[in-house]
Amino acid sequence: MTDNPSPAVYNVLVSKKSNLPVALTIAGSDSGGGAGMQADLKTFAALGVHGACAVTCITAQNPKRVLGIQACAPAMVRKQMQAVFAELPPAAVKTGMLYSAEIVRAVAKFFQSFPNVPLVVDPVIMATSGRQLLEPAAVKAMCEKLLPLATLVTPNLAETAVLTGKLPRTIEDMRTAARAIHRRYGCAALVKGGHLPGAKEAADIFFDGRNELLLTAPFVRGIRTHGTGCTYSAAIAAYLARGFALSAAVGQAKQFISEAIAGSRKAGRHTVLNIFHP
Repeated sequence: MTDNPSPAVYNVLVSKKSNLPVALTIAGSDSGGGAGMQADLKTFAALGVHGACAVTCITAQNPKRVLGIQACAPAMVRKQMQAVFAELPPAAVKTGMLYSAEIVRAVAKFFQSFPNVPLVVDPVIMATSGRQLLEPAAVKAMCEKLLPLATLVTPNLAETAVLTGKLPRTIEDMRTAARAIHRRYGCAALVKGGHLPGAKEAADIFFDGRNELLLTAPFVRGIRTHGTGCTYSAAIAAYLARGFALSAAVGQAKQFISEAIAGSRKAGRHTVLNIFHP
């Protein structure tokens, strides 16, 4: 398989009514199971969506640290996407850890052929442990090549600083940042304020060029979780695959991740999200 499936063939396949929509994650593999592709696929399953995947990197990691990263060849990432689109055309797609500029460019080139497929970009730049997960050249490629194709980008505060040049410190800063991202890259933005200093709630700002939403949830004290950003963006993609409008998908996903955090459980010595909460 060397060529992308044609958009016409894709449209015919995806338009066939099915009881189980498909969502695709293009992300790294987390050997600890709490983030990355593993979190995405569990989220898709929890929300009644068939999950397909294109693996970008193999990581040796656990909730405490990343011990090693081995990137897949960009050609192999492309072949995985081609394979999924040929037989399991996704109704929505999300990206997670892309790691290298070459992988970013391969993903962007592929999606130039599918501008009508909702694409959620989680700009995974750094692990919770502090390990760099997106090379500096890849950040530039993501901004120039991928974000202009995205439906939504979901940066946390540190990632927002990379995308805008300024770290948000207040809700008003987050509003300004979301608008700046939309203006600069053309996609909707969900600026996540879970680590906003002094905040009394976990607040996020969504802006799509017309609609702005302030999404809040109570902080769950004493819980340090791994993979919340991956799970949040995967939930948005799952709701998009199920036919929700973008703003509604974001709202539903905020509720989903808030409940997953509140219902967190212990696995080994670490707290893990309860993705399969009732």
